[in-house]
Amino acid sequence: MGVLSALFAGLFAVATVVLVGGLAYKIRLYAMAPAPLKIPTTPAPTTRGGVALRLAREVLIFESLFRANKWIWAFGLVFHAALLMVLVRHLRYFTEPVWAWVVLAQPFGVYAGFAMVAGLLGLWARRILVPRIRYISALSDHLMLALILAIAASGLMMRFVARTDIVALKAFFLGLMRLELRPIPADPILLVHLGLVAVLMIVFPFSKLLHAPGVFFSPTRNQVDNPREHRHLAPWAARLEAQGARK
Repeated sequence: MGVLSALFAGLFAVATVVLVGGLAYKIRLYAMAPAPLKIPTTPAPTTRGGVALRLAREVLIFESLFRANKWIWAFGLVFHAALLMVLVRHLRYFTEPVWAWVVLAQPFGVYAGFAMVAGLLGLWARRILVPRIRYISALSDHLMLALILAIAASGLMMRFVARTDIVALKAFFLGLMRLELRPIPADPILLVHLGLVAVLMIVFPFSKLLHAPGVFFSPTRNQVDNPREHRHLAPWAARLEAQGARK
């Protein structure tokens, strides 16, 4: 038990470092990427407030996907909304005492797992049944969907098939947060579930799942449509222009 606990403690320590460090590095790259042209997708807002509202609609209700394809939008929205509820439910393992709104979310989070699986199956079917999507789908796309589906399925199995000691599990994660090693339950399904979660954390910063933070840095979404009112000049171009003026 001590070896198993140490193994998973080390695994999640590495996964957390890779996830946080990888995300920070990628976000820095996104923020530093030059945007030499004004390329907002029209019709686009002409004020910064409008841009913020547009990004909010894109993040919360997937506005552009809704306009492009209604059934893919439906499966995507179901999956992401269910994923959010599942994540909220899992906050109980990292807080003591558990916040009141997390307690209220518990019964909804359980059944959100089924919605999450349904949404994933719909998105996966899209990559198999739609010829033009199947053509551009790489093996990594299918592996990522399989990984998330396996995480959701193993989580549901722990709830409805083979329950685990959630008190000991919570103590293990609270111990990790306090740099204390505590025993982890040795249930096979739990260990598979946690191992898959750690794998997802490690591959996340290097996968297409980076569309989550990437949407905020997309020039087609975060630019104000004001090319007639203001000249758009990227910072690096402004420096070159200033150097040329001095010469």
